[in-house]
Amino acid sequence: MAKLRSRRSALIIIGLFLVMIVLSMVSLSVGSVSIPMKDVFRSLIGQNMGSSELILLKFRLPRILTAILIGAALAVSGALLQGVIRNPLASPDILGVTGGASAAAVAFMTLFTGYSIHWVPVIAMVGALLAVLINYTLAWKQGVSTYRLVLIGIGLSTALGALTMFLLISGPAYLAAQVLNWMTGSIYGTSWKYVQVIFPWIAVFIPLSFVYAKELTIQTLGEATAMGLGSRLQVTRVIVLLYSVALAGAAVGVAGMISFLGLMAPHIARKLVGNSYSLIIPVAALTGAILLLLADLAGRMLFMPLDIPAGVFTAGIGAPFFLYLLFKRKPIR
Repeated sequence: MAKLRSRRSALIIIGLFLVMIVLSMVSLSVGSVSIPMKDVFRSLIGQNMGSSELILLKFRLPRILTAILIGAALAVSGALLQGVIRNPLASPDILGVTGGASAAAVAFMTLFTGYSIHWVPVIAMVGALLAVLINYTLAWKQGVSTYRLVLIGIGLSTALGALTMFLLISGPAYLAAQVLNWMTGSIYGTSWKYVQVIFPWIAVFIPLSFVYAKELTIQTLGEATAMGLGSRLQVTRVIVLLYSVALAGAAVGVAGMISFLGLMAPHIARKLVGNSYSLIIPVAALTGAILLLLADLAGRMLFMPLDIPAGVFTAGIGAPFFLYLLFKRKPIR
């Protein structure tokens, strides 16, 4: 049975990876200018030197890579949060993590008009961490109730959204359109510079999260059982929470608030591979990348020539999904 599960999990990971590659190739091919698939392949291997190569390599490829990285970051962030809080309703946007990151990033962009994009993820991480600390402080009452965390997180997200809008209208008028488009969760106009900004954070914190995969799996059995098995409960929670905040902050700093992706992808991963976090993390990362690629592709193609932000589609699907979980599922005790 263990061998069958391992084989099935490996096939799922390989299948999701192939789906991600196929979606990426389709995204490279379609758009306002359609490019035949054979030209896409030739451009990727450096054999097509025509105008299509400029479109593919300068505009579409960095956008697709950015979507993959951000989708993976938000999905793993959500998976880590659900593991450490032991609540299926936990996600970076619902607990106020992305709200804090967004408010801090908008404050930075409006107050420092000559800002460097490399600093935005760092500032967003600081804002995300502050939001988590506020949420935990307000939720503490002889311990932390997971439902209290979620409810306070929703209120905190609303308050931070209002603060973000205040900062937006108080800032320079010429920045309003740019920042507002960023806030809706868009990867439109991303370039290789954005890939360079977010890639180091993903390359560091997703591999580090595997170090605590076994600890998170043990903690799903309950606090008493986890401590009995030698799990360093509080240390693990703090470190994993920091990893989750770092991933969400980096993603928000580049692409804005792409809602509910960190909620949906871990649930899909858990349905596919069970409760082992050594499998949930890679499957959630691939699932998040696929969902964001789909959302971005829909935003590009469904309303041409308009380019609808991907965050609109993730929010449109994620909000009903959250309500379904809220009314149909019981929190992990």
